This record gives sequence, structure tokens and C-alpha cells, in this order.
Amino acid sequence: MIARWQRWFVVAWCLTAWGWTTFAAQYSVGWLVGGCAVLVGGHALVLAAEFVASALVNRREEGPHASASDLLRAWWAECLLSPRIWAWRQPFRSTAIADHFPATDGRRGVVLIHGFSCNRGFWLSWLQRLTLQGRCVVAVDLEPPLGSLDGFVQTVDEAIRQVRTATGLPPMVVAHSMGGLVARAWWCRTRGAQPVHRIVTLGTPHAGTWTARIGRAASSLEMRIGSPWLAALAQAQQGCEPARFTCWFSNCDNMVFPMHTATLPGADNRPAHGLAHVELAFDAAVMNGTLALLDED
Repeated sequence: MIARWQRWFVVAWCLTAWGWTTFAAQYSVGWLVGGCAVLVGGHALVLAAEFVASALVNRREEGPHASASDLLRAWWAECLLSPRIWAWRQPFRSTAIADHFPATDGRRGVVLIHGFSCNRGFWLSWLQRLTLQGRCVVAVDLEPPLGSLDGFVQTVDEAIRQVRTATGLPPMVVAHSMGGLVARAWWCRTRGAQPVHRIVTLGTPHAGTWTARIGRAASSLEMRIGSPWLAALAQAQQGCEPARFTCWFSNCDNMVFPMHTATLPGADNRPAHGLAHVELAFDAAVMNGTLALLDED
């Protein structure tokens, strides 16, 4: 569903660019250049607003605080990465790399869970790397995209069951942003019926995020700081079998802030300061550090 929505968005963008070029060409080069700049760089303005909000909110927290150069670098990285994700990989390439079920060789597999407004196309780099390594890997699609986080639990449960059956080992779960909350909800709702090796979260709003106040989707309401859903999840997790969590967080995260909200008490909380929200999932050090956990006891 997300792929279809985003394909329509890309088509609408292209039609708008064509229409504006045709219209503005009748007037002046200034009109033409100005309109194209808005169409091409409009997302950069939205991202800039997110980074300003993140910097202001994080200033109220204990450091380390991001410098202006850190924020500028992260903003530029996000400007370059976002169109590749939302205008190419997710709308047009989400099925380019299939889930991988190699002949069992005694190695642990991986389940990949995307975040809000994403699909499995978000994980193409991870799917390619894990497939080349001969690992069993499944990347889920969370549908319907605007539904409650609890509605995705069955999808995750089935993926974990598939990987565990294929490898004979509890898989490692890697989740970006909202996907980390889905992984926690799965663990608590199923009460650990299926063991996992570790749950790794990348920029997940474990304690909510300031930006969720803008959204109106069911999941956005649940991700608001202090929401009843998050409070119930935290209470439920206290009564579950403990699971090993590794939580990557950043002081330049433009979607999940204050930055401490991306950590969990008692977890292996790992700073990846200087990285933007989407960038967290594509940074080489974060990817290498995460995949190294596969072979830990």
C-alpha cells in the first residue's frame, strides 16, 4: 500500500514539474528556476525545520549536544538520502530483493522491521548484504500503514517463526524507528513465546518523540511522549521474560528527540552521534556493529 501511495506521489511530482516548466517558460527564467528549486529542494526545507526543532529540544537535555556543523552535515546527508528511499527504493524497488531462505548452515538469521511511512524497500542495502553472506533474512511490510502498532504484531510473529524454522536458531531482530516499538509490542504481547537472539533498534522512540504530536495516524498518537500506549507497553515489558536490547541513538536525530527517548533502561544503549534519523540505518559503523552481534553468544 505504501509503495502504491508513494508511486502516485512521484507521478504527481513529475506532472507538477512538467506543468510548471511549461507554464513558467512563458514568463521568465526566474519563475522557471524558482519553481524548480521549490520542487527539487522543498523536502530540504522540511528537513531543516526538523533539525532546528531537534536542536532546540535537545538543548534542554544533558549532552553531548550537536554542534552547528554536526547538524548541517546530518541535514545534508538526509537531504541526499531521503529521495532515494521515498522516491525510488520504496515505491519502485520494494520487491527487488526477495526474502532469503538458504539451505541451513547453522548460522543465525535476521528479521528486518521498517518504520513509519516505509516498507521493506527501506532495507534493500541490508537485504543485499545479508543475502550475499548467505544469511536467512526476512523483511516485513507493516500493513495497513496508518494502523495501530498492536496490529503489526502478527506480521512480526510470522516472520520470526519463518526464520527460526529455516535456521533452527532464534533470529536477531533489527528495527528502525517505529519498527522498534512494534518489536517490543510483539515481545510483550506474545510474552516471549518465540525466543530471539537480540532486538536491535535504530532511532526508535522508546519513550515517544516530540514529532509525533504532528501526526494524526493511530501509530502517531501511540508514539507521543507520555501516551497511554507507551505507558502500558513499559508496564507489560516488566512482566515479560527479559530480552537483550541494543539501542542506537543520535544527538542529530531529526525525527526522534529528545535523544534519550531512543534509549531503554537496562539496554545496551549505543550512541551514534552526528547521524540523522534515516542515516542511522545506512551508516557503515552502525551496520557493521549491528551485524557483529549475530555471532555473539
